[in-house]
Amino acid sequence: MDASRPGFAAPLTAALRRWVLGVFPRGQSGIDYDTPAGDPGLFGPDTVTWRIHADFPGMLAGGLCALLLQTLHPRALAGVWDHSEFRTDLIGRLRRTTAFVAGTTYAGTAQAHRLIARVSAIHHQVRGTTADGAPYAADDPALLTWVHATEAYAFLQGFRAYAGLPTPDGIDDRYYDESRRVAEALGARKVPTSGAAMVEYFAQVRPALRLDARSREVLAVLRGIRLPVPGGALLRGVFIGAGAALLPRWAEALLEITPLQRLHNRVCACVLRGLAPLLRMALPDGIAPRACRRVAVSPDILRHWPEEG
Repeated sequence: MDASRPGFAAPLTAALRRWVLGVFPRGQSGIDYDTPAGDPGLFGPDTVTWRIHADFPGMLAGGLCALLLQTLHPRALAGVWDHSEFRTDLIGRLRRTTAFVAGTTYAGTAQAHRLIARVSAIHHQVRGTTADGAPYAADDPALLTWVHATEAYAFLQGFRAYAGLPTPDGIDDRYYDESRRVAEALGARKVPTSGAAMVEYFAQVRPALRLDARSREVLAVLRGIRLPVPGGALLRGVFIGAGAALLPRWAEALLEITPLQRLHNRVCACVLRGLAPLLRMALPDGIAPRACRRVAVSPDILRHWPEEG
């Protein structure tokens, strides 16, 4: 398939666009990305975060990778288990998470802070005990750091795998240092600020991780999620497999991923790499280009790294 031939690719890009907008419809979040003019928000066009979060294939696969990782933390998972409707509305939860990441990345400063305040208020109400009787609270700084670290790690790996843009030395450190702004605003502490710090963080937290009955049920719900679009089961499998392909080896072991499953995930990753240029062609009018226009820069900057500040 030659994605550089628009006429040849047009039917597929149109189908992919319908699929994406069917799963993630626009205009439902109420976030205004067009105003106020000139407001860069919490990040802005000079950050690597704007580049990494603009790539839909990498962000979707990365988000699914983060969900797989998050099922391994019993206290973090307990909040989802006790206080969310993941069994009946997992798509809604994915949409809300997507809207939060997009809004805090690309919306104006005041809107981004309102989103953070809203999520913080929700976190304050989410508390209880795990199946083993250990207390948890969603606003626990350690749990906030865990959720952020899994997402930041997975988004970066998704970008590396599927964005088709080489990542120069130092991008990891810049991204982790930038992206912690939202995590710290939510209340996270001791957030990893470099690639080396992220490796060290995961080594420290690994003894607390495990695959248990709750993990298995959440994973089963994720793998069986019904997407409201034609061919949803096939595309769901490709994206979940491509997300699982981003997992570090230690997480694959904890999740009991077999060699055959690992091979399947690598095949899904290859499929997504092939689809990624078509997905970018199908979505030229996304949130990141709107934010670029708000600050009077060309969306073309999103495919080039900013100069170091």
